[in-house]
Amino acid sequence: MFLSVDELVELTGRRQRESQAQALRMMGIEHKMRADGRLVVSRRHVEQVLGVASAGAVDVDAMIDWSAA
Repeated sequence: MFLSVDELVELTGRRQRESQAQALRMMGIEHKMRADGRLVVSRRHVEQVLGVASAGAVDVDAMIDWSAA
């Protein structure tokens, strides 16, 4: 559901939270800050922004509606 701490470091190339937030903003990736200061980043949003489809995930809205045919 959300990126792990290690995944966030891998994605941003940064370990400090403010640097990570800056890198995320530059990539156009939305994020939130938890009450404890940790960043929360949606895995699905990252996949959409970077154009990576997760295995097994199907975008129902992108499926063709053949009912009109």
